Amino acid sequence: MPQTTVISFFKYKGIRHKWDALGRMGRPPLLNASIDGLTFWKSFGSGSGNGFSIWPDFSTFGLLTVFKSEADATNYLESKIVQEYTNTAKAFSHILMHGVKAHGKWSDEEPFVKSTEYNANKPLGVITRATIKPKLTHKFWKYVPSVSKSMDGHKGLIFSKGIGEWPIFMQATFSLWNNGDDMMSYAYKNKKHADMVKKTRELGWYSEELFARFHPFEIKGDLIHFKI
Repeated sequence: MPQTTVISFFKYKGIRHKWDALGRMGRPPLLNASIDGLTFWKSFGSGSGNGFSIWPDFSTFGLLTVFKSEADATNYLESKIVQEYTNTAKAFSHILMHGVKAHGKWSDEEPFVKSTEYNANKPLGVITRATIKPKLTHKFWKYVPSVSKSMDGHKGLIFSKGIGEWPIFMQATFSLWNNGDDMMSYAYKNKKHADMVKKTRELGWYSEELFARFHPFEIKGDLIHFKI
């Protein structure tokens, strides 16, 4: 029963549906629910563009859930709680994944465990997440736009979206790659990304950070068009 992580994206159209979605982010239906096998979850807003962005995207919201097993994840996706998100969505996708590697903490927890072996030829999902130190916020956001833009059109990138629990200070990015080699090429050969990693080490602008890799094994919905 391998640990299964689900990251979901919901896209809404119209002021009413967007407003309702914003309300669900602030007070998620999961908040007081008892869900079998659920070990960790986070509700997100999103940034415009494909990566970190200071400008919000009020049409798209995200939800991360981690389960003890695939069966628990499947049961959750068929529940009325998820229907609250999908019933009014213009489009949505749930990406089901098995963990490959993770380091760092999220809200003082280590939510992801390795549940499958890494294979460079398989599709790869990546979550990078950080809490930015308030005194270094300005410097951080000064460098972000060029790094985010450097992802545009990069070989093997299927989908990426900036997500956040809290504007400005608590940010994350999810990216989906055709395979691990394409992701590694971006991470280590793209100059803008390499410079950002160097600045991170020099300035230490995160009070908490996490980096995790996953192998997606199924995508449900119609927002992300990629066959695994």
